[in-house]
Amino acid sequence: MANPNIVAVTNIVGGNLGWNLSATATTTLMTVAAEKIVKINRITVANVDGSSAADVSLFVDGLTTAGATGITPTGASATVYLAKTISVPADATLVISDTPIYLMEGDILKGGASAASDLDLFISYEVLDDA
Repeated sequence: MANPNIVAVTNIVGGNLGWNLSATATTTLMTVAAEKIVKINRITVANVDGSSAADVSLFVDGLTTAGATGITPTGASATVYLAKTISVPADATLVISDTPIYLMEGDILKGGASAASDLDLFISYEVLDDA
């Protein structure tokens, strides 16, 4: 698995994705393809249930290699949580991240809610392609 050079990208495409989260906390939401890096700009979750709070969990699976040349991780985990059972009040929105996060090729974003159909997850991102 190569680490794409973001200086030599051939294409940068921005986009947004949204999910109504299921009660399965390990649902695959996004998988990064070969020769791609996904720069996540912002992650928000909205509780669309008018009366009950719900918990959100969001994590990246696949972080088993160094992210950049010259970095040797020690004690790195293959699963790293961005949010772990964080309560989102009824009719409220939570910003999980508004600082950039890079997902490398092969990384998998997974997550879910404590109650099916109560939480909407929204991600703004850019795909950097060096293929």
